Amino acid sequence: MKNLRTVFAAAVLLTCFSIAFSANAYAAKAVLAGGCFWCMEKDFESLEGVSEAVSGFTGGTAKNPTYRGDHTGHYEAVEIIYDPAVVSFQDLLDHFWVNIDPFDARGQFCDKGHEYLAAIFVSTEEEKSLAEKSKQKVIEMFPDQTVVMPILPLGEFFPIKGKEIHHQDFYKKSPKRYKAYRWGCGRDKRLKEVWGDLATVE
Repeated sequence: MKNLRTVFAAAVLLTCFSIAFSANAYAAKAVLAGGCFWCMEKDFESLEGVSEAVSGFTGGTAKNPTYRGDHTGHYEAVEIIYDPAVVSFQDLLDHFWVNIDPFDARGQFCDKGHEYLAAIFVSTEEEKSLAEKSKQKVIEMFPDQTVVMPILPLGEFFPIKGKEIHHQDFYKKSPKRYKAYRWGCGRDKRLKEVWGDLATVE
C-alpha cells in the first residue's frame, strides 16, 4: 500500500511538472520601454497572446535599481511574456510603436527624464533586424519629423520587487488612480495626435 501511494504521488508530481512545462515551453520574452511602466503593462497585457508584462528596469549601470532609489541610466521597461504561436515579435513591435511618441527626445508624454525614454531592447540578430525595419517604416511614415527612439542590446532586466511591488499590476490594483494618471498625463490624447486611427487607446 505504501509503495502504491509513493507511485501515485510520483505520478501526480510528474503530471504537474508536465503541465507546467507545456504551459511555458513555447513562452518567449521581449523587453520594451515606453515611458510609465504602468501604462505599458496595460497596453501589452491587453494584447492577445501576451500572458504577462512585468514592470522593471534595464539599460543602466546601477545594480538592483529601484524606483525611489538609484536607477542611474536605466529605462522604465516591461518584460513581455508571450506565446509566439499567437503573437509574434513583429506584432509586439507594431503594437509598441502606436503606443509611444517616437519623436520625444526628453521622455514620454508628461514624464520627462532618461528613465522615461522609449527604447526597443533586442537579444538576437533577428530581433535587431525586425526592430530596425520597423523603425525605418515609421521614419518613412513621418518624413518631416525625427524619430529618436533607439534600438539597444538587451542586458539584465530588473523586475520591480520588494516594497515597490505595488507598481506591478498597478492598473488592476488601483484602476481609478491609474486612469486619472493616464488621462492627466495626456498619453491617449497625444497618441491620437500622432497615430490617428492606428492608436490603440481606450
